[in-house]
Amino acid sequence: MASLKEVKNRIGSVVSTQQITKAMKMVAAAKLRRSQDRILQLRPYVKELTSILQNLSAAQTDGLDNWYSRMREEKSVLIVAISSDRGLCGSFNSNVFKAVIRLAEEKYAAQFKKGNVTILPIGKKALEFFTKRKYNVISDFSMMLHHISFEEASKAGEYAMESFRSGKYDKVEIVYNEFKNVATQILRTEQFLPVVTPTSDKKSTTETDYIYQPNQEEIITGLIPKSLKTQLFKAVLDSNASENGARMTAMDKATENAGELLKELRLTYNRTRQAAITKEILEIVGGAEALKAS
Repeated sequence: MASLKEVKNRIGSVVSTQQITKAMKMVAAAKLRRSQDRILQLRPYVKELTSILQNLSAAQTDGLDNWYSRMREEKSVLIVAISSDRGLCGSFNSNVFKAVIRLAEEKYAAQFKKGNVTILPIGKKALEFFTKRKYNVISDFSMMLHHISFEEASKAGEYAMESFRSGKYDKVEIVYNEFKNVATQILRTEQFLPVVTPTSDKKSTTETDYIYQPNQEEIITGLIPKSLKTQLFKAVLDSNASENGARMTAMDKATENAGELLKELRLTYNRTRQAAITKEILEIVGGAEALKAS
């Protein structure tokens, strides 16, 4: 059995840890409110803009070279992996890493064997993970989460679009956690480029009937890039809200676990103390009896 001093030291250590996890939970809750408001405000705009983007890409372009939706042989692939800068958020990061590895080594196994799968990490954890495992990594945008803004997301989106247009990559995919609520994050894998065209049903046919003003070329060269950048920005905001929700949940659970551990340690402390007192009493009684006998 551990000594009283050892048990007391462990209790002090657990109490300190519990205070830290409580503080981290409160910080995550404050950040979650802000990040949740941002993503909920952006979602309706992105949904409508994405619908317009898909319909424009599916429409007849009258000879216009719409390279955004151009399908070609997938010789080289870019995967955008959105993680966090810090840990202590449960399985938030590991879910993204596993999904990217499956995507690279299973879906794009042929390209991966030739070294034609590249990872664009957004978040320090993704950068460290894939760099350590010797993947082809583009680190230029990994620090974006230090200050999340549309301008920073636009730079990553611009890089992906220009690389796709030049033929450096034939397909671009995004892997991230979509925010549902504090306790639930949904892992998403979305095709970024080429733009996915809607299915050919009656609803889609009606929706693609646009009158272009000033002209179709300016719409495609202006609206589609903006829509793609907004789509990436939305994924980053979704991931940020999911991270705060995951960290809040993880820290809440850690605080509960610390409380349970404290109960056990205090019970052990009391039992150890009681045993020590009983032993001292027995020694005193034994000594007194020995004196009487003498």
